[in-house]
Amino acid sequence: MNPHQITQKLINDVILLAFAPPVTHVYCPLEYAERSYRRYLEKYGQGRREILLVGMNPGPWGMTQTGIPFGDVVMVRDWLGIRESVEHPAVEHPKRPILGFDCPRREVSGARLWSWAKDAFETPECFFTRFFVYNYCPLCFLEESGRNRTPDKLPASEREPLYAVCDEALRRTVEFFQPRLIIGVGAFAEKRAQEALGAAAPAIGKIPHPSPANPSANRGWAQAVAAVLKAYGL
Repeated sequence: MNPHQITQKLINDVILLAFAPPVTHVYCPLEYAERSYRRYLEKYGQGRREILLVGMNPGPWGMTQTGIPFGDVVMVRDWLGIRESVEHPAVEHPKRPILGFDCPRREVSGARLWSWAKDAFETPECFFTRFFVYNYCPLCFLEESGRNRTPDKLPASEREPLYAVCDEALRRTVEFFQPRLIIGVGAFAEKRAQEALGAAAPAIGKIPHPSPANPSANRGWAQAVAAVLKAYGL
């Protein structure tokens, strides 16, 4: 399966899942921002890649708005060169509206990740000759207050079916790109890659998550990533 087919199957699978309170709203940007993600795949998701960077799930100010993993509006628009029209979820949280590329708020994680790529590789074409960036889970979970709830905080009865379909999509993604190294952006993604791929997996490692909620990320995240990648021989 190619990335377009993998994406469509993943969408078809996750929309059948049900989530209960405290989750009140579930966004699937692969669906309502599909023009952006399709453009991302067309520009940067063709052929084999040496390294697959795997994130957790869409953040409310990043992929949830733009449809691109770690999708800080400014970096997606100005560096990746993607700006497509974005629709709306079927049920939208009043405190977390989807503004697409008009969203005025930056996503710190995405700004850090893509700024590192820009500084290290200069052009997206150069970066994507070796890397592809992928999110393990395509859904953003919101509580009634508007608070973001990460997949690992879901109850087992909801988490396990979700992981099953996300594991399958990750396996198919790895089959397509055939990376020699999979790097989890944070411990969650590293663990899910290990669980999904098992003993037959390529080498799997991790870099610190660039979220401001991660204290170490606020102290020279790009330098920490460079040191980790150097240790992997990159």
